[in-house]
Amino acid sequence: MTKEDILTGIREKSTIRPLVLTSVILAMFMAAIEGTIVSTAMPSIVADLGGFRLYSWVFSAYLLMQAVTILIYGKLSDLFGRKPVFTFGVGLFMIGSILCGFAESMEMLILFRLIQGLGAGAVMPIATTIVGDMYTMEERAKIQGYLESVWGISAVIGPALGGFIVLYVDWAYVFWLNIPLGILAILGTVLFLHEDVEKKKHEIDYIGAFLVFVAVSSLMIALIQGGVTLPWTSWQIIGLFSLFAVSFMLFIYQEKRAAEPTMPLSIWKDRLITLANLASLTTGAILFGVSSFLPAYVQGVMEESPLVAGFTLTTMSIGWPIASTLAGRLIIKLGFRTVAVGGGVALMIGSIFFMNLDPSKGPIWAGIGSFIIGVGMGLSTTTFIVSIQSSVDWKKRGVATASNMFMRILGSAIGASLLGGILNNQLQTYLQENNANLDESISIDAANILLEKSQREKLSPETLSLLQEGLTISMDSVYLGVFILAVMSFILIAFLPKKDQQNKTEKESV
Repeated sequence: MTKEDILTGIREKSTIRPLVLTSVILAMFMAAIEGTIVSTAMPSIVADLGGFRLYSWVFSAYLLMQAVTILIYGKLSDLFGRKPVFTFGVGLFMIGSILCGFAESMEMLILFRLIQGLGAGAVMPIATTIVGDMYTMEERAKIQGYLESVWGISAVIGPALGGFIVLYVDWAYVFWLNIPLGILAILGTVLFLHEDVEKKKHEIDYIGAFLVFVAVSSLMIALIQGGVTLPWTSWQIIGLFSLFAVSFMLFIYQEKRAAEPTMPLSIWKDRLITLANLASLTTGAILFGVSSFLPAYVQGVMEESPLVAGFTLTTMSIGWPIASTLAGRLIIKLGFRTVAVGGGVALMIGSIFFMNLDPSKGPIWAGIGSFIIGVGMGLSTTTFIVSIQSSVDWKKRGVATASNMFMRILGSAIGASLLGGILNNQLQTYLQENNANLDESISIDAANILLEKSQREKLSPETLSLLQEGLTISMDSVYLGVFILAVMSFILIAFLPKKDQQNKTEKESV
């Protein structure tokens, strides 16, 4: 049976499509809400477990495993079918979630987040593939708007829910909340998604996957530890950068010779795919630069509650689904590039708000900046996916879509690591330069105290002022980095092809 026969068979089962779509949305919601709900809870988690210098690794570990496995899961779904790979990923995600709730140290939490990320790598690519199988080209543009809105809607609920759980229950339930969602997603997929997949022998590119894992891992470790626990000129940091360079070059060589490469290099010859993917790399970094560190600033420096910190992220998530819905309609009228440029402009404006953030402006200012960032993400990410899927035929759509997801997740992982490294480096430098003004010596891990009200009240006014000033100055550097990333995104978007150049393959891609 050909792929076209499978596609036709799935479409004929129109009565079950809404049920399958609901299951897919539940799984995507589960994976999407994990980002914002954990971001909101992290200050309380760090206050309980300690290890502030490992803060960004809680996000990086999760994203790294997603980035490494997302392309492999796409290959496996062609070999074994969407259903078994999808349900395996959701099940593994739930196991990781259960373990995270029982973590007793930051090191344990990071390990269990790796397991979570290993499962999450199957959720996004397979969910998008299932939708691509079920819906026509005309329907897909509308459905993609829904799927992108899932990220925004989940993030609207996530911060507020995370703040509520931290205040009135226990941070462990931030992770255990995934269990009922995962169970419903698996049941719906198993019961209603029917496949008749022709079994074929595939050559999984394990070498390529291993090399990209080594390259990304070594780069993130160097960025996080450089200038904090190890000098930038130390042999360890130089060795990590060297390992990144060598493994990346070997990865490129492997992809050229692999029968079924993890990342087919041929798709990068398409101008739109290349620019959209590079822009996804930078926008992914922007997203986690805002969502990962804003709650710590609002709670530690502004001395607001977790609920208020959640509000500042919720506004970003309100702007996201609104912009995603509008993008689906505007693309047809204005073209891909025009809509994406609007998103790039919004990202720059939002980052300017954060560059000018200080405690006197309060959480409202932060909330406005977050909303504008959300608008930028909604306009750009939706446009990237729809334009890429419209620029290739059916046989390449899965690979092209997976490459864009890979770049966005990779950008998020690198962004969390890079901006986390900037935060740690700046804060440690500031504390070292100003410790002489205090009777006692304090280290970067003392920032843990800022995140818990009861502990913060025990600090002397001088120590509290020093820590808050240090965190403020450090966050200024982080948000300068966010602005630079926003400018880079805008430049890449500005060079996207016009609408007329991207409509030629729509008919054959259905």
